[in-house]
Amino acid sequence: MITDEGIAHLRRRIGVARPHSAPPRYLSPNEDAFRHVALAYGDDNPLWCDPSYGRGTRWGAAIAPPHLVGGDTLIGEDEVTRLEGEVRELMKGDPLGGVHAFYSGSYREWWNPLLPGTQVTRRNALVGVIEKEGQFAGRAVHEWFGEVFGAKGGPMLSGQYRLMIRAEREKARERKANVGIEIEPYTDEQIDAIEEAVLGERDRRRGAEPRWWEDVDEGDELPQLVKGPLRVTDMIVWHAGVGMGLYGVSALRQNVDHHRRMPKFFKRDRLNIPDVQQRLHWDDEWAQRAGNPASYDYGRMREVWLIHLCTDWMGDDAWLWKLDCQFRKFNYVGDTHWMKGRVTRKYLAEGDRPAVDLEIWGENQRGDVTTPGHASILLPSREHGAVRLPDVPGGATTCQGTLDALAERFAERGGA
Repeated sequence: MITDEGIAHLRRRIGVARPHSAPPRYLSPNEDAFRHVALAYGDDNPLWCDPSYGRGTRWGAAIAPPHLVGGDTLIGEDEVTRLEGEVRELMKGDPLGGVHAFYSGSYREWWNPLLPGTQVTRRNALVGVIEKEGQFAGRAVHEWFGEVFGAKGGPMLSGQYRLMIRAEREKARERKANVGIEIEPYTDEQIDAIEEAVLGERDRRRGAEPRWWEDVDEGDELPQLVKGPLRVTDMIVWHAGVGMGLYGVSALRQNVDHHRRMPKFFKRDRLNIPDVQQRLHWDDEWAQRAGNPASYDYGRMREVWLIHLCTDWMGDDAWLWKLDCQFRKFNYVGDTHWMKGRVTRKYLAEGDRPAVDLEIWGENQRGDVTTPGHASILLPSREHGAVRLPDVPGGATTCQGTLDALAERFAERGGA
């Protein structure tokens, strides 16, 4: 259960760097990595995918799609590889053991581009522990885990934060809410209409034509992106680009190592073969055991679709600075999502940087908004000139300094 002692123990861990749960997929990401990750979420923007195109842009080379610059286990070698002494004791176990954890949201910001062949380091730590009143169970805790990424020798690249909501509520309540959901078959006409919408998206991508700050108005709508209907094939392609994620899912010999190390992460299939819990993302039977009508995506996929929405709209000369989103509902295999957005604010950020804020969201064919969020984008300006990249929090130049600045910001603001 959630106790004052458990919360106090968690707060003593804030800012204490620890090894990541999995090694990076790309140790020295190059143009191939940029392309593989972008195509994993359906983005063929030549700024990430075509080195010859990238050389003609303000960046002088292909740059990594924003998702890659962070992305959980995509890049970054741990600066802290093991814990010793008192720190090791502090980090043992879960102070809220037995309390459910729900991956509920993400917040990211980017400060510098990732260029081909850059070696990247990372530090990982708890950066915020915030008490909340939960919707169902009363007391809840929001745990914010931060990761920061920097090029070896500088500069700092990005920070990302995962929100885990800890609440003492029964999973059965969540399952019950999904029982009545049905994924209806599509007509030929509906499939044709979706494909026509997708085919028109390249023509609406801003690309090399600057989107000038002066030409944007509050209330402007972004052109929609269509993602779906979601297939198991899309899950396979996703994993081919981004790897198997936080849990280190592996094949054959490494799978046996994984099973012996984490037996509780495995369940038996109908042939009595142990397999990973993640199988529910591509196997309907396993998803139904967990109370869902069909297999479903990872929340991170929809976050990346929102990134794609923003980068298509803003063009090559702009900079995606911040993006956050919440994962409120499932996205099932068979669902189609329309990624949408509008400009909510136009202003000068940090004194003299032309910027806009967006409201962004993903909405499925049933009219459910599953993934609401926000973004901040720096735009080129006729009056103020080319985009100047944002400052790193606290003016930090190291991963630990950036983590410290982020933990301080969480403490001051009570969140991201």
